[in-house]
Amino acid sequence: MRQFHGILGILVVFTVVCCGPKQNEGAGGAQPKDIIPAPVEYAVQPGIIRSDELARMPEKVRISEGAVRRRLKGRGLVDWQIKSAYWLEVGKKRVTIEAADPEGVFYARQSLKMLASLDSSVVCCTILDWPRFRHRGIMLDESRNFQGKDFVMKQLDMMALLKMNRFHFHLVDNPGWRLQIDAYPRLTQLTAWRPEPDFWDWEKDEVGGDFLEEGTPGAYGGYYTKQDIAEILAFAAERHIEVIPEIEMPGHNYETRAAYPDLACSLPEADRPDQWELCPGKESTYEFLEKVLLEVFDLFPCEYVHIGGDEAGKRNWERCPDCQARMKAEGLESVEELQSYMIRRMERFAHEHGKRIIGWDEILEGGLAPDATVMSWRGTEGGLRAIAEGHDVIFTPTTHYYLDYHQAPDQYRAAGRYQPLENVYAFDPMEEGIAEADAHHVLGVQGNLWTEWVHEAWHAEMMLYPRAFAIAETGWSPASRKDYPDFERRASAWAAVARKMGYTVYGQPN
Repeated sequence: MRQFHGILGILVVFTVVCCGPKQNEGAGGAQPKDIIPAPVEYAVQPGIIRSDELARMPEKVRISEGAVRRRLKGRGLVDWQIKSAYWLEVGKKRVTIEAADPEGVFYARQSLKMLASLDSSVVCCTILDWPRFRHRGIMLDESRNFQGKDFVMKQLDMMALLKMNRFHFHLVDNPGWRLQIDAYPRLTQLTAWRPEPDFWDWEKDEVGGDFLEEGTPGAYGGYYTKQDIAEILAFAAERHIEVIPEIEMPGHNYETRAAYPDLACSLPEADRPDQWELCPGKESTYEFLEKVLLEVFDLFPCEYVHIGGDEAGKRNWERCPDCQARMKAEGLESVEELQSYMIRRMERFAHEHGKRIIGWDEILEGGLAPDATVMSWRGTEGGLRAIAEGHDVIFTPTTHYYLDYHQAPDQYRAAGRYQPLENVYAFDPMEEGIAEADAHHVLGVQGNLWTEWVHEAWHAEMMLYPRAFAIAETGWSPASRKDYPDFERRASAWAAVARKMGYTVYGQPN
């Protein structure tokens, strides 16, 4: 507890709450202890303002890195944290915000918006806040089931309120290519459309089904035009969210091969045990990928492009004459090294155009490209190995962060594993035994919504929320603030608000 003396020598007591959520429970109105993610430091002051009056109150904004650094002195923050940090004061007569950058001002306003949404009144308070991790993300799989621009923008709005800042856009995969590529129009003319809305009806024996020409009556699907992407990116940028596109390679390319069959290995169709892979032996494969990526680079201004790299079967490559010739020419001893050759080559291409690559943890197999970032999805082992090798990592393990899994045993249509809110909230990447000297390699955390089982927009939201609330808190709030019963209280309150805003939120946290 800190004490401050006013000019008349009257003792005014501010209650500073760093980790104890039980203080000031009796006060009316929303308080900093009620918001998600939990702020780092805050103080409750005397006074209450009606929420509808906050929008009309004068706002004083000061952007000054020096002022913010003075407030944060001794806390050991790095530059990217200071850029996002803010100091917010809700007073009786005005709102004051200090930040080093417009990004911090934005996050202060998100806290203010959440406070005003939670109750009809807001308690006077101050908040000093900053993020724990730089990557606080959500991945949406639009290939298996397509929701479209308006749905994406709606989720970006919620991400902004939760101070999440990375949207991983899974745009291409076996059941559908969802991005306009001028150099290869058949990708969307054909493979953005299929006969069956249900993914499992389409997949047929884990191989894949047919596609339909654009405009065919009854065709299911869709894709993002370049204008759609420009609008999404502008919307995201206003909310300080970076959009990271994913263009899969070499696996998960059934749809690419359907549009351009020559990209498959040089084997008879009946003699191809793997139906998902591009041929890494053919030079035409690299020409295709480079032309696609050039258009992706032009569209997306972000530093990263995600290149997938997961679940490539590689059995075709063992018999493909083009792959074998490539391995001989490059001195490669295994098909794992052939995949590594492809990833390294595409990384060099990305670097030539000012980009960096991210891949799923399979890109570790055969040797990792020098500057690649790993998304650790098969548990945390891949991430720990990547860190040991000096690579940056984003943790998104199936054990905690796969949002297509059941939230309850009787949940409507979901993948088989049980992934309740408490389990999502429990994960902390720094509890995996990472040395302090290596902590800077942990970029952050991300929840993944795959959509094999998720067809409708309302169902997608039901799978995201409230579990995304938990991921947001782990990404932003200090580990010392972890308190599941208190989080559950706040998640319940925010779920009710989100429903009024038009979101579908699963159940009601106990």
